[in-house]
Amino acid sequence: MCNILHNLCYSMPMNLREIGLKVLQRRTDLGLSQDRLAKLCGLSRSTIHHLEKGSLNDLGAAKLLSLLSLLGLDVITQEHHKKHHGLDMASKTASVSYRTKLKSSDLSHSLVCGELPENIYPHVASLLDEAPLEIIVSAVEEAAKINHVAPKVIWKNIQRWAHEMHSPRSAWA
Repeated sequence: MCNILHNLCYSMPMNLREIGLKVLQRRTDLGLSQDRLAKLCGLSRSTIHHLEKGSLNDLGAAKLLSLLSLLGLDVITQEHHKKHHGLDMASKTASVSYRTKLKSSDLSHSLVCGELPENIYPHVASLLDEAPLEIIVSAVEEAAKINHVAPKVIWKNIQRWAHEMHSPRSAWA
């Protein structure tokens, strides 16, 4: 795996050490702890630690690709360019089962301030329990960026909501 990943733009081999540095940077940019990232992607915190440190010898392709996708990284370890629709996608995903639609501006405001109005509570509960984690990560990143707030603040709000809602999703445990 270390030598088969190539940077398609420059045809330079990428190894797990270089990928680990990119993972560390994205995790930090997104305000995620190693523990939270591990829970989101189904790996152990130790695996994340060793990957970022450059001391991991092997990681299966499926696990690596899942981790990179969650962080919004391609196999070539560059950020996806279509990142400006995370809030819209999250709002639409959260609204599928409801007559009323969750506005992306309302979701953004709630994510940032930590207040969860009663009228959007069921939408957010569905989002946290059922939405693909990549959509949630993208929404957090976008909300943080447009509101000039550290993503870590938003992750704390999400964690608190998930706990209060008794979310069954293991990512929020």
